[in-house]
Formats: sequence, C-alpha cells, structure tokens
Amino acid sequence: MHEYATLRAFVTVARLGSVSRAAEQLHLTQPAISLKLKQLQLSLGLNLFERRPQGLALTPDGHALLPSAEKALASANAFEQTANTLHSTPRGRLKIGTIVDPEFIRLGAFLRRLMTQAPQLETELHHGMSGSTLRRVEQGDLDVGFYLAPPGLGADQEVLAWRELTHFHYYVVAPMGWDAQLADTRWEALARLPWIVTPEDSAHHRLLQHALASSGATPNHVAQVDQEACMLDLVRAGVGLSLARDALAMAERQESGLVVANNIRLPCALSLIWRHDRSEEPTIDAALRTLSEVWPSL
Repeated sequence: MHEYATLRAFVTVARLGSVSRAAEQLHLTQPAISLKLKQLQLSLGLNLFERRPQGLALTPDGHALLPSAEKALASANAFEQTANTLHSTPRGRLKIGTIVDPEFIRLGAFLRRLMTQAPQLETELHHGMSGSTLRRVEQGDLDVGFYLAPPGLGADQEVLAWRELTHFHYYVVAPMGWDAQLADTRWEALARLPWIVTPEDSAHHRLLQHALASSGATPNHVAQVDQEACMLDLVRAGVGLSLARDALAMAERQESGLVVANNIRLPCALSLIWRHDRSEEPTIDAALRTLSEVWPSL
C-alpha cells in the first residue's frame, strides 16, 4: 500500500496547502512528506505544486490529478474496510439440530437473519428428536441444537450450555366425544386409557414419564409414532389420547373437536443448547447473537 500512502500525502497537502500541517495530520515527519511528494512528481514527470507566500498551491496538472487521486484513496479505504470485515465475519459450517415444526422454533427467521449477518457462514440442518439432538451436541456432531425440557433443567449442566427461548405447556388431548373418559383426570386413571406414545428420545415421552412417576402408573400403549402430525392424526381418528403443545391443543379443539383434559398442564421450555467449551467459537457465537434478536430474552 506504499502507492496509496504517497497519494494520501499528495491529497492531504493539496487540501491543507502545507507540508507541516499535512505531516501533523498524517502523523509523519515533514521530510517524509516532502520525499513522498518528490517521488510522486518524479514518477509522473509532472510538477504538481508551486510555492506561494501562503504555502503550497496546486499547479494545473496537480488540479487535474486531484479528483482521480481522491477516488483512488476512497477505493483503497473501501478495500481495506472490506478486508477487515472479512477477518471478523464468521465462516465455515454451522450444524444445527432442529426439532418439531420450523415455525414453532422460528427457524426461518433465524436462518434469514444469520445469513444477513454472517454471509460467509454455511448452515447444515439435522432434524430429529430432542434426546438425539442433545446427545449429538454433547458428542460434537452438532454445533447447536434446539431442545425441549421442563424449565430450569439446564441450570446444573456441566457439559452443555442452555439458553431458554420460550415457555409453554403440554396438554392431554383425546378424540372427539371422549369427555366422559376424561372426567377423572388423575394420572392413574388416565394411564388406563389407550395412549399414543412417542420414542424415548422425544419430549412427549419424558414429560409423560415424569407426570406418571408419582402415581407409579404405566400408560396403556396402543400405538407409537415419531412425528407430531401423525400423532394428532391418530387422535383425530379415535385411536387414543396423547400430549400436544398448548397452541396445537387449542387449535385442534376448535377445528377438530378434540377434547382437552381439564387442569392438566405440563410446563416445558424450548431451549438452544451447545457445549460450554465451544462458546467462544465464531460460528457458535454468531448463532447465539442472531438468536438473541429472533428470540428476545425471557
């Protein structure tokens, strides 16, 4: 960038009309400024300045070259700024574990903002259940992941860091017309009804097991599914009852006539998880900063 330093000296002297003031502004010595001007004039074969009682003034050739020199300096500054930005812009690949439906975890908004703020970053999505996502983040197969668990569960984790994004509840939902079957909402009574259950890796399974623990009851399994949409289809078909997120439960009661058990609300939190020892990695830091904008703090 030596050529640009010479152009900067030329433009600064042209604006200030003084080698001493230019040297002060550029934090150089006067001889250094004078040498740069001499070298520039020799390389161009042109006389750019003339001395006057009030200082240096541009010659006609100097006036002709000044706009081009200013544009060249502006381009050089833009070049340096872009290079500096690239140094601070995260790049590489961010592996994200996703769960449930994209709308609920605000995946689209998160990825759109992440692409804007870190355009050099490539994302790779891996959809699954909370339990498998947690294991893969622990093992380092995934960089970050969404996770469902009762609120506060991540406070004592040694390996994983947690950020709770939102709190909600799970309700017990049953087929249309099952009001009488849900009259007794004790867990030991509910467990005897036919249940559509989910694999151990799912949040539904963990929440249901926790709810039944005090009664010692075991749900009467009639079907097992690994997708929420399929589970709700079976409830609508009259196969049995299951758990559903509060928004889905209310929507299904309104639209499909599903029965929602009274006075049963299982608290849950949607969180983002990552390894404590990877918190300072640029890709994960970028994800966390972006997530804070999409999900304001609780």
